[in-house]
Amino acid sequence: MDVTGARHHASGPVAADGNGAADGNGAADGNGVEVAIEAGSKENSDHVITVRDAKNPDGPKLIFTPDEWDAFVAGVKDGEFDLP
Repeated sequence: MDVTGARHHASGPVAADGNGAADGNGAADGNGVEVAIEAGSKENSDHVITVRDAKNPDGPKLIFTPDEWDAFVAGVKDGEFDLP
């Protein structure tokens, strides 16, 4: 799947309330990931979510279906990935 034209949006430190970047700068310094919603098909979806390393925009991208992305976001919100 060719997602070279995807417009990725930077992430950065998230504020304590989970809304936006804590410092307001997102990944302007290159630390973080960039996320895009792109037309494409994976497992019968009409679009995909791509994630790439902000420091390496020409590198590989992870590609998620909407259901996969929703499950990941739900896990983050539920603390599934919190460090002990």
